[in-house]
Amino acid sequence: MLNIYTKSFEELTIQELYDLLQLRSEVFVVEQDCIYQDIDGKDQKALHVMGYKAQKLVAYTRIFKPNDYFEYASIGRVVVKQEARKFQYGYAIMKASIDAIEMHFKEQQIKISAQTYLKTFYNNLDFFEVGEGYLEDSIPHIAMIKSN
Repeated sequence: MLNIYTKSFEELTIQELYDLLQLRSEVFVVEQDCIYQDIDGKDQKALHVMGYKAQKLVAYTRIFKPNDYFEYASIGRVVVKQEARKFQYGYAIMKASIDAIEMHFKEQQIKISAQTYLKTFYNNLDFFEVGEGYLEDSIPHIAMIKSN
């Protein structure tokens, strides 16, 4: 089971910030072999949802209220450490992120920009495709919406 915490940018410790940036870089830049600017100036507006196992950050997302990223509340930078994926922590961190949006922002509609190969994963969480696919940082993506 994951221990999940949600914090604003200002509440993050230096170590937590370092750990989440390291995990994002490990997966999005190194594992996916994608050169892009992860530090995009949006972390300061986000709430950070962090999943820990044995005091190690293994899962993470950042969430936004409506109009801070998309017109709807949104979840982004969804990441699970490679060796932890077999435990289905992706579902746990996403469910915690959905709950955090409902609790902090009182929102039911959530938009994500999903990597296309993860469409079924997000369908299982009641997200459904909208519009055409597109390339984001040279990786196929699709917009998806969840409405409760």
